[in-house]
Amino acid sequence: QVQLVESGGGLVQAGGSLRLSCAASGRTFRSNAMGWFRQTPGKEREFVAAINWNGGTTYYPDSVKGRFTISRDNAKNMLYLQMNGLKPEDTAVYYCAAGTTRYLSNNYYTSAEYTYWGQGTQVTVSS
Repeated sequence: QVQLVESGGGLVQAGGSLRLSCAASGRTFRSNAMGWFRQTPGKEREFVAAINWNGGTTYYPDSVKGRFTISRDNAKNMLYLQMNGLKPEDTAVYYCAAGTTRYLSNNYYTSAEYTYWGQGTQVTVSS
């Protein structure tokens, strides 16, 4: 079993930065590929970033590439999302997620890839 709790969301001005954290528990954490997704009302959950078990492979959509960085510290059971150059369109509830395998498949950008989800943390970017 994997349990995830996000933190670090808040209100920030456009162009600012935030770092989201996801605390994970469970014996299998070090073997889980993980990701970040975001969602706004009336919109489907959107892929933000993914990382394999040891951080050797990461993926980002064009919408955040160059601005966001996903990382993990397995010794501390932590997943992070560093967000720089924030834009109003980044406003959303951000969720961390964990898969059940060590590696990311070709469907790493789909929510179906992941089994465990946190409760979400709100990020609001003002113009």
